[in-house]
Amino acid sequence: MEAPASSHSLHPVGWFPEFLKLGQKRLRAQGRVLGSCILVGIVAGLGAVLFSAACHVVVHYTLDEVAGYRARTPAGEAVLPWLGDTQTPLRPWLLLIVPAVGGLISGLIVFTFAPEAEGHGTDAAIAAYHNGTPIRPRVPLIKLVASAITIGTGGSGGREGPIAQIGAGFGSLLGRLLKLRPAETRILLAAGMGAGISAIFRAPLAGALFAAEVMYSSPEFEAEAILPAGLASVVAYCTFGIFFGWGQLFDAPHLQFNNPWQLAPYLLLALFMALLAMLYTRTFYWFTSWFKHWRIPAALKPMFGAAATGLIGVLLYYAFGRRQLALSVTSFGYGILQEAMKQPTSMTAALLLAVALGKIMTTGLTIGSGGSGGVFGPSMVIGGCGGGALGLFLHANWPWLAPQPESFVILGMAGFFAAAAKTPFSTLVIVAEMTGDYQMILPALWVCTIAYLLSDSQSLYRSQVARRSLSPAHQGSYVREVLAGLQVKQFLQPDATVICLHPNDPLSTVLQRLAAAPTTVVPVVDDQQHLLGVVNLEEVHLATQSPDLRPWLLAEDLMRPVANPLTPDDRLDEAQETFVENDLLALPVIESNGSKRVIGMVRRADIAHAYLRAVHGEAGLPMDQTLFLGPA
Repeated sequence: MEAPASSHSLHPVGWFPEFLKLGQKRLRAQGRVLGSCILVGIVAGLGAVLFSAACHVVVHYTLDEVAGYRARTPAGEAVLPWLGDTQTPLRPWLLLIVPAVGGLISGLIVFTFAPEAEGHGTDAAIAAYHNGTPIRPRVPLIKLVASAITIGTGGSGGREGPIAQIGAGFGSLLGRLLKLRPAETRILLAAGMGAGISAIFRAPLAGALFAAEVMYSSPEFEAEAILPAGLASVVAYCTFGIFFGWGQLFDAPHLQFNNPWQLAPYLLLALFMALLAMLYTRTFYWFTSWFKHWRIPAALKPMFGAAATGLIGVLLYYAFGRRQLALSVTSFGYGILQEAMKQPTSMTAALLLAVALGKIMTTGLTIGSGGSGGVFGPSMVIGGCGGGALGLFLHANWPWLAPQPESFVILGMAGFFAAAAKTPFSTLVIVAEMTGDYQMILPALWVCTIAYLLSDSQSLYRSQVARRSLSPAHQGSYVREVLAGLQVKQFLQPDATVICLHPNDPLSTVLQRLAAAPTTVVPVVDDQQHLLGVVNLEEVHLATQSPDLRPWLLAEDLMRPVANPLTPDDRLDEAQETFVENDLLALPVIESNGSKRVIGMVRRADIAHAYLRAVHGEAGLPMDQTLFLGPA
């Protein structure tokens, strides 16, 4: 006879109270962090609104009004209607002056009030995550102002660095104000960084993934940050959308991937993007090193970098017959991507390649000199223009290889940054969200994966670490995880004896035994070898400083108790905590049956050696045989 169905199966609502309890338990454990992430998302979204508006204001009153340069913008670019239009004709020679003035002002602000705000802010946020260093509250504000001036006056930089540092800085500050644990504060920092990316590029999913992926140069994710960053990213995106609308950044064509043979030219694109990324990272850090060793005041260096940026833009402008698209090597440069997506055949492969190579130079000059701005935006321009150049070249010579050259623009954006920043998965998502084109996810995954695999170890973000085990933020938990699988008994030798003291041993015997012992700690035992305490060399040395007391001192006078002596079955992670609790370099090991009979000694250094052997797969190496030598 069949057993009756359980009450849970007969009454579907029976499991609901258990579900509520589970949900309440999860919310209690993560409530503070998740609640804080909503606030972080609001602040990051408002920061993105403020920064975007500041950039437009600076562009309007410098490049537009003064130089007459009105750069083309993406279709979904935020606009401020109250700024109005300008009628100033283009005066290219002013592009040699306006960026220089902007670089000077930015440099003076940064190096006077917050020197750590120089360069691209994402790298600083990554370093703060790994090292647990707080971001000073003034840094995000200085970063916002300096970056708006740098980029708005024609310096080559992106918006993700400043807004990532704004979000990360607020997350770090909020964690300290709420007195959260260091691990929780790190999560808020990462969530703030992802929220900033989500808002400024209108890419909430990519923002969450980017915050988790960008921490490492290997294909590892900061799993604990994904959900909090996702929550903050949604809130930040909605906050930004209230002010500037909800569409994607670029108006991209509707492309289709329905021919597997198309992966062959995309393979060529991935190879080209990997090579271009290697050129980018090396050029960028060559300029950074060159400016660092240039012996002039640091505050003046961004002026020269920005002036050189303007010079390159003007040279390309005249080289390509006064085409304003050549000036995309300055400022944001997104306009050329928009046109390359919609009307690729209106351009030439030479123009797009020149802009890509020029953008590599101008970004290194602007940011490497100490200017404030991000590197993601320029990377999109470099990758999109480089990919578009290859697509147009193939389309002109072998049309069947590139029937849709505009697809090379979109995939070039994704593949280039995946190789340069070591973030293949979040990059393909952010490009899909920025363009609204999800039909190209499959070839984007193909290009991003191969470009990442073909790239070298040099990353745009030097603060990245190779993997979680090398991050200072996780070394403690990683050590504990490794040591939890090891036990104290692996240090014990069956036939070894332990150098011990008895309570009535005089000072001369104590000194003799300490000199003969392999450790600086000697156990004190009774006649049955039961542990009474330990004598520590450092404490004995202090006690012997009084000559009058030396003849009267016994081992029991120098002895100190031991909190929770070790047993053979103790895990090494627990033993490590016992060492910290007793503040000793060695501890006695007693029998597990409760008799307290001393059977060995373990040094604190032995745990470190065991950890290294476990990590490097050398568990079979012989133990130090000197641990247990000597007469009792």
